[in-house]
Amino acid sequence: MEATIEVTKTAHFDAQNSAMIGFETWSGESENNGSIVRSNGLKKTYDTGRTKVEALKGVSISIKKGEMVAIMGPSGCGKTTLLNTLSGLDSITEGDVMVDGVSLNQLSDNEKTDIRAKKMGFIFQFYNLLPVLEAVENVELPLLLSGVKPKEARKRAEQMLALVGLKGMEHQRPAELSGGQRQRVTIARALVNNPAIVWGDEPTGDLDSNTSQEIMDLLCRLNRENNQTFVIVTHDLNVAKRAHRIITMRNGRVHEELPPGVLPTMEFLEGSMENQ
Repeated sequence: MEATIEVTKTAHFDAQNSAMIGFETWSGESENNGSIVRSNGLKKTYDTGRTKVEALKGVSISIKKGEMVAIMGPSGCGKTTLLNTLSGLDSITEGDVMVDGVSLNQLSDNEKTDIRAKKMGFIFQFYNLLPVLEAVENVELPLLLSGVKPKEARKRAEQMLALVGLKGMEHQRPAELSGGQRQRVTIARALVNNPAIVWGDEPTGDLDSNTSQEIMDLLCRLNRENNQTFVIVTHDLNVAKRAHRIITMRNGRVHEELPPGVLPTMEFLEGSMENQ
Protein backbone atom coordinates (compact mmCIF):
# COMPACT_ATOMS: atom_id res chain seq x y z
CA MET A 1 0.00 0.00 0.00
CA GLU A 2 1.30 3.47 -0.88
CA ALA A 3 1.95 5.94 1.94
CA THR A 4 1.67 9.72 1.82
CA ILE A 5 2.99 12.14 4.43
CA GLU A 6 1.97 15.82 4.38
CA VAL A 7 3.62 19.35 5.39
CA THR A 8 3.84 23.30 5.76
CA LYS A 9 6.32 26.12 5.28
CA THR A 10 9.52 27.30 6.88
CA ALA A 11 11.09 30.67 7.36
CA HIS A 12 13.64 32.69 5.46
CA PHE A 13 16.83 33.33 7.40
CA ASP A 14 19.05 36.35 6.89
CA ALA A 15 22.83 36.47 6.93
CA GLN A 16 22.93 37.14 10.68
CA ASN A 17 21.02 33.99 11.57
CA SER A 18 21.99 31.40 8.98
CA ALA A 19 23.51 30.73 5.61
CA MET A 20 20.11 30.64 3.89
CA ILE A 21 20.78 33.63 1.68
CA GLY A 22 19.26 34.36 -1.70
CA PHE A 23 16.16 32.16 -1.49
CA GLU A 24 12.57 33.26 -1.11
CA THR A 25 10.40 32.21 1.81
CA TRP A 26 8.94 28.73 1.79
CA SER A 27 5.89 28.71 -0.38
CA GLY A 28 3.18 27.65 2.07
CA GLU A 29 0.24 25.29 2.11
CA SER A 30 -1.78 26.57 -0.81
CA GLU A 31 1.01 26.18 -3.37
CA ASN A 32 2.73 23.03 -2.10
CA ASN A 33 -0.16 21.32 -0.33
CA GLY A 34 1.72 21.96 2.89
CA SER A 35 4.78 19.86 2.06
CA ILE A 36 8.40 20.82 2.69
CA VAL A 37 9.60 17.86 0.59
CA ARG A 38 7.47 16.00 -1.92
CA SER A 39 8.19 13.26 -4.42
CA ASN A 40 5.90 12.18 -7.23
CA GLY A 41 6.38 8.90 -9.09
CA LEU A 42 10.07 8.90 -8.20
CA LYS A 43 12.09 6.31 -10.09
CA LYS A 44 15.82 5.63 -10.01
CA THR A 45 17.52 3.14 -12.31
CA TYR A 46 21.23 2.36 -12.23
CA ASP A 47 22.53 1.35 -15.65
CA THR A 48 25.91 -0.38 -15.68
CA GLY A 49 25.83 -0.81 -19.46
CA ARG A 50 25.29 -4.54 -19.12
CA THR A 51 22.37 -4.54 -16.70
CA LYS A 52 19.81 -2.16 -15.23
CA VAL A 53 18.84 -2.10 -11.57
CA GLU A 54 15.60 -0.40 -10.57
CA ALA A 55 16.36 0.98 -7.13
CA LEU A 56 13.19 3.09 -6.84
CA LYS A 57 9.95 2.18 -8.60
CA GLY A 58 7.56 5.11 -8.39
CA VAL A 59 7.81 6.50 -4.86
CA SER A 60 5.35 9.28 -3.97
CA ILE A 61 5.59 10.78 -0.49
CA SER A 62 5.43 14.17 1.21
CA ILE A 63 6.92 15.24 4.52
CA LYS A 64 5.71 17.93 6.89
CA LYS A 65 7.73 20.76 8.32
CA GLY A 66 8.79 19.83 11.83
CA GLU A 67 8.22 16.09 11.40
CA MET A 68 10.70 13.42 12.34
CA VAL A 69 10.23 10.58 9.87
CA ALA A 70 12.02 7.23 9.97
CA ILE A 71 12.53 5.17 6.80
CA MET A 72 12.96 1.43 7.35
CA GLY A 73 13.08 -1.77 5.34
CA PRO A 74 15.23 -4.79 4.48
CA SER A 75 18.74 -4.24 3.14
CA GLY A 76 18.62 -3.36 -0.55
CA CYS A 77 15.06 -2.05 -0.50
CA GLY A 78 16.02 1.48 -1.63
CA LYS A 79 16.10 3.45 1.65
CA THR A 80 19.41 5.23 1.11
CA THR A 81 18.68 5.75 -2.58
CA LEU A 82 15.43 7.46 -1.58
CA LEU A 83 17.25 9.74 0.85
CA ASN A 84 19.89 10.59 -1.75
CA THR A 85 17.34 11.43 -4.46
CA LEU A 86 15.09 13.43 -2.15
CA SER A 87 18.07 15.54 -1.06
CA GLY A 88 19.45 15.97 -4.56
CA LEU A 89 22.64 14.02 -3.85
CA ASP A 90 21.69 11.58 -6.61
CA SER A 91 19.96 12.19 -9.93
CA ILE A 92 16.41 11.12 -10.76
CA THR A 93 15.56 8.78 -13.63
CA GLU A 94 11.86 9.59 -13.73
CA GLY A 95 9.34 11.51 -11.64
CA ASP A 96 10.04 14.61 -9.61
CA VAL A 97 11.12 15.92 -6.21
CA MET A 98 9.93 19.30 -4.94
CA VAL A 99 11.93 21.14 -2.28
CA ASP A 100 10.65 24.54 -1.19
CA GLY A 101 8.22 24.37 -4.09
CA VAL A 102 11.14 24.06 -6.52
CA SER A 103 11.55 21.03 -8.77
CA LEU A 104 15.01 19.48 -8.44
CA ASN A 105 14.67 18.42 -12.09
CA GLN A 106 14.79 22.09 -13.07
CA LEU A 107 18.02 22.84 -11.22
CA SER A 108 21.61 22.58 -12.36
CA ASP A 109 24.13 20.64 -10.25
CA ASN A 110 25.46 23.93 -8.86
CA GLU A 111 21.96 25.06 -7.89
CA LYS A 112 21.30 21.75 -6.15
CA THR A 113 24.57 22.14 -4.26
CA ASP A 114 23.52 25.65 -3.24
CA ILE A 115 20.19 24.42 -1.87
CA ARG A 116 21.88 21.60 0.05
CA ALA A 117 24.39 24.01 1.57
CA LYS A 118 21.78 26.55 2.61
CA LYS A 119 18.67 24.55 3.43
CA MET A 120 19.81 21.05 4.37
CA GLY A 121 21.98 19.31 6.92
CA PHE A 122 23.39 15.77 6.70
CA ILE A 123 24.28 13.29 9.46
CA PHE A 124 26.00 10.09 8.34
CA GLN A 125 27.00 6.92 10.16
CA PHE A 126 30.75 7.46 9.92
CA TYR A 127 30.91 11.19 10.81
CA ASN A 128 32.85 12.41 7.74
CA LEU A 129 34.83 14.86 9.88
CA LEU A 130 38.15 16.23 8.65
CA PRO A 131 40.74 14.68 10.98
CA VAL A 132 43.21 17.58 10.79
CA LEU A 133 40.62 20.14 11.88
CA GLU A 134 39.50 20.89 15.41
CA ALA A 135 35.85 20.36 16.33
CA VAL A 136 35.02 24.05 16.00
CA GLU A 137 36.80 24.21 12.63
CA ASN A 138 34.80 21.24 11.32
CA VAL A 139 31.56 22.88 12.40
CA GLU A 140 32.32 26.34 10.99
CA LEU A 141 33.53 25.00 7.63
CA PRO A 142 30.10 24.96 5.86
CA LEU A 143 29.48 28.52 7.01
CA LEU A 144 32.79 29.72 5.62
CA LEU A 145 32.06 27.96 2.33
CA SER A 146 28.70 29.75 2.21
CA GLY A 147 30.34 33.14 2.58
CA VAL A 148 29.76 33.83 6.28
CA LYS A 149 32.50 36.03 7.75
CA PRO A 150 35.08 34.11 9.83
CA LYS A 151 34.29 35.89 13.12
CA GLU A 152 30.56 35.20 12.77
CA ALA A 153 31.18 31.62 11.63
CA ARG A 154 33.38 30.91 14.67
CA LYS A 155 30.79 32.41 17.04
CA ARG A 156 27.98 30.31 15.61
CA ALA A 157 30.10 27.14 15.57
CA GLU A 158 30.96 27.60 19.24
CA GLN A 159 27.29 28.20 20.10
CA MET A 160 26.24 25.06 18.27
CA LEU A 161 28.89 22.92 19.96
CA ALA A 162 27.64 24.19 23.31
CA LEU A 163 24.08 23.32 22.28
CA VAL A 164 25.04 19.69 21.59
CA GLY A 165 26.91 19.39 24.90
CA LEU A 166 30.50 19.92 23.78
CA LYS A 167 31.31 23.26 25.40
CA GLY A 168 34.98 23.23 26.37
CA MET A 169 35.88 20.67 23.68
CA GLU A 170 35.96 23.07 20.75
CA HIS A 171 39.66 22.57 20.08
CA GLN A 172 39.74 18.77 20.22
CA ARG A 173 40.41 16.93 16.98
CA PRO A 174 38.22 13.96 15.98
CA ALA A 175 40.82 11.38 17.08
CA GLU A 176 40.70 12.88 20.58
CA LEU A 177 36.92 12.41 20.87
CA SER A 178 34.74 9.39 21.59
CA GLY A 179 32.35 8.03 18.97
CA GLY A 180 29.40 9.78 20.61
CA GLN A 181 31.31 13.05 20.82
CA ARG A 182 32.31 12.82 17.15
CA GLN A 183 28.68 12.28 16.19
CA ARG A 184 27.73 15.34 18.26
CA VAL A 185 30.25 17.36 16.24
CA THR A 186 28.64 15.98 13.08
CA ILE A 187 25.21 17.04 14.34
CA ALA A 188 26.52 20.50 15.21
CA ARG A 189 27.97 20.82 11.70
CA ALA A 190 24.68 19.65 10.15
CA LEU A 191 22.65 22.21 12.10
CA VAL A 192 24.98 25.21 12.18
CA ASN A 193 23.42 26.79 9.07
CA ASN A 194 19.95 26.41 10.65
CA PRO A 195 18.69 24.08 7.91
CA ALA A 196 15.01 23.44 7.33
CA ILE A 197 15.65 19.74 6.64
CA VAL A 198 18.13 17.34 8.24
CA TRP A 199 18.82 14.01 6.53
CA GLY A 200 20.27 11.14 8.56
CA ASP A 201 21.63 7.91 7.07
CA GLU A 202 22.05 5.46 9.96
CA PRO A 203 23.17 8.31 12.28
CA THR A 204 23.48 5.95 15.26
CA GLY A 205 24.67 2.90 13.33
CA ASP A 206 28.25 3.06 14.62
CA LEU A 207 27.33 3.76 18.26
CA ASP A 208 26.62 1.57 21.28
CA SER A 209 23.05 1.47 22.61
CA ASN A 210 23.56 3.99 25.43
CA THR A 211 25.29 6.51 23.18
CA SER A 212 22.67 5.92 20.50
CA GLN A 213 19.94 6.82 22.97
CA GLU A 214 21.80 9.99 23.98
CA ILE A 215 22.13 11.03 20.31
CA MET A 216 18.42 10.39 19.69
CA ASP A 217 17.53 12.36 22.82
CA LEU A 218 19.52 15.25 21.34
CA LEU A 219 17.93 14.98 17.88
CA CYS A 220 14.43 14.81 19.34
CA ARG A 221 15.11 17.86 21.49
CA LEU A 222 16.40 19.84 18.52
CA ASN A 223 13.44 18.70 16.41
CA ARG A 224 11.03 19.80 19.13
CA GLU A 225 12.69 23.11 20.02
CA ASN A 226 13.70 24.25 16.50
CA ASN A 227 10.80 22.69 14.56
CA GLN A 228 13.29 21.30 12.05
CA THR A 229 12.38 18.39 9.81
CA PHE A 230 14.36 15.17 10.30
CA VAL A 231 14.29 12.28 7.82
CA ILE A 232 16.24 9.31 9.17
CA VAL A 233 17.13 6.04 7.45
CA THR A 234 17.66 3.41 10.13
CA HIS A 235 17.65 -0.32 10.88
CA ASP A 236 17.27 0.36 14.61
CA LEU A 237 13.76 0.00 16.03
CA ASN A 238 14.81 2.00 19.11
CA VAL A 239 15.62 4.91 16.79
CA ALA A 240 12.50 4.51 14.66
CA LYS A 241 10.11 4.47 17.60
CA ARG A 242 11.19 8.03 18.46
CA ALA A 243 9.94 9.28 15.08
CA HIS A 244 6.50 10.76 14.45
CA ARG A 245 5.98 8.37 11.52
CA ILE A 246 7.67 5.35 10.00
CA ILE A 247 7.71 4.68 6.28
CA THR A 248 8.62 1.10 5.39
CA MET A 249 9.99 0.14 1.99
CA ARG A 250 10.54 -3.05 0.06
CA ASN A 251 11.65 -3.73 -3.50
CA GLY A 252 12.07 -0.02 -4.27
CA ARG A 253 8.52 0.91 -3.30
CA VAL A 254 6.79 2.35 -0.24
CA HIS A 255 5.27 -0.63 1.57
CA GLU A 256 3.26 1.16 4.24
CA GLU A 257 3.18 4.09 6.63
CA LEU A 258 3.03 3.22 10.32
CA PRO A 259 1.49 5.54 12.93
CA PRO A 260 3.23 6.41 16.21
CA GLY A 261 3.65 3.41 18.49
CA VAL A 262 3.47 0.85 15.67
CA LEU A 263 6.76 -0.73 14.55
CA PRO A 264 7.60 -3.06 11.66
CA THR A 265 8.39 -6.63 12.62
CA MET A 266 11.94 -7.91 12.77
CA GLU A 267 10.86 -10.61 10.32
CA PHE A 268 10.01 -7.89 7.79
CA LEU A 269 13.23 -5.93 8.38
CA GLU A 270 15.45 -9.00 8.16
CA GLY A 271 13.59 -10.73 5.31
CA SER A 272 15.51 -11.50 2.14
CA MET A 273 14.50 -9.34 -0.81
CA GLU A 274 13.57 -12.44 -2.81
CA ASN A 275 10.82 -13.19 -0.30
CA GLN A 276 9.45 -9.65 0.04
